[in-house]
Amino acid sequence: MIQFLLNQRLVSESDIDPNMTVLNYLRQNQRRCGTKEGCASGDCGACTVTLGHVEQGRMRYQTVNSCLTFVSHLQGKQLISVEDLRQPSGLHGVQQAMVDCHASQCGFCTPGFVMSIFTLQKNGGGDTQQIEQALAGNLCRCTGYRPIVAAARHACDTAERDTFEQQEAATVAQLLTLHSPEMQEIHWQDRRCLLPKTVKQLSDALLAHPQAKLLAGGTDLALQVTQRGEALPLLIALDQIDELKQCASFDDERVLGAGVSLSQCWQWLGDEIPALTQILARFASQQIRNLGTLGGNIGNASPIGDMPPMLLALDASLILQQGDSQRRLPLADFFLSYRKTALREGEFIRAVAIPHATPAQHFRAWKVSKRLEDDISAVFAAFTLTTDEAGRVDCVRIAFGGMAEIPRRAYHCEQQLLGQPLNGTTLANACRALEQDFQPLSDFRASAAYRLQLAKNLLRRYHATLSGELSFTEVSDYV
Repeated sequence: MIQFLLNQRLVSESDIDPNMTVLNYLRQNQRRCGTKEGCASGDCGACTVTLGHVEQGRMRYQTVNSCLTFVSHLQGKQLISVEDLRQPSGLHGVQQAMVDCHASQCGFCTPGFVMSIFTLQKNGGGDTQQIEQALAGNLCRCTGYRPIVAAARHACDTAERDTFEQQEAATVAQLLTLHSPEMQEIHWQDRRCLLPKTVKQLSDALLAHPQAKLLAGGTDLALQVTQRGEALPLLIALDQIDELKQCASFDDERVLGAGVSLSQCWQWLGDEIPALTQILARFASQQIRNLGTLGGNIGNASPIGDMPPMLLALDASLILQQGDSQRRLPLADFFLSYRKTALREGEFIRAVAIPHATPAQHFRAWKVSKRLEDDISAVFAAFTLTTDEAGRVDCVRIAFGGMAEIPRRAYHCEQQLLGQPLNGTTLANACRALEQDFQPLSDFRASAAYRLQLAKNLLRRYHATLSGELSFTEVSDYV
């Protein structure tokens, strides 16, 4: 059984389909039809809802795409949909701002925008960058974004004490009573979902059920249900395991738990690796980053994932666990073939270890996609390089996504650079070597020839950045 708050009402569910999304739960089980389905793939934001959880004794709110969020993720949280915003005096301030700024036309996307602005307001945001990030995952085909941005700014500037703030202490108290150390389970017909609370419970459950699908954020896994119409008979949900969300900094590395969300990666790595967090701003949308996890982005072994190339260039390694045993594996050895990894039966990613970055490593990463935000890479490139006192390359790691069946290092290219001065001849040889490293495919995102040319051009851009020929990032980061 799982328990959560639907606004302020306690809800308990046990006999419920673990494959049911929060979107369908709201519309079908709760008859709340304000939340809309636009794409069922996390692209449009019409289904955006707000999830609240307790953080250091206060309520913390996040937006998620309800079309990609399974009901198991609701355990111990507060679920807020657009119907809950109405205040005793009438519309919520966010809703009124949408009216006053003429920010709605057909209205289909409006509930999603309202929830994104509401969440931004509750978390104390409101500057231009925060507004743009908060709304980047919401698409409108009618009004244009100027009045919607104006509504967001007005709502954040004129925030008033609402029922959620008035009831915060009671909400925190209720949510704290829902936490249990015991593993929970929901089921329906022949489908089950286990909710372990500790790494020990997870490892035991996975050894007993090695065929189970691990459900982290689910932003990729849920597509098997929403897009392909498949059934996932046995899930093990990881969201309740606090041990997988812990991060620590040591003398030589930072270790991030596999359950850390991509939004938390932004916070944890921003100061040390600003180039990484700049790219994370283009990783899908805020709704996806709030739900998706570091371990999930690695474990699904997608050849076009954004994190693996950067982690390869940063020389990251994985801490894997099977039962009570752990082993460390370089990330470069983890990906075997398309969607195939070095994970053994009953083994899972526990954490990711990233050596401390230094300015001398000159880490850079670029993503090329058809849209600037909320899009999948055609090619993703990440570079790390250091030179000795004579100006020769003494360490280099170059990795690409979208160029092969797995995220992969460009070893031939690296060998052409290693021990050589950074000049035009070395660069030309390194570019030619990329033809040995990759034979990319053609698909609807890009042709093979275009991808290979992009890879060479991104290497040239990296060289131009290091040499000072390119001191800024052009607007044409996307095509």
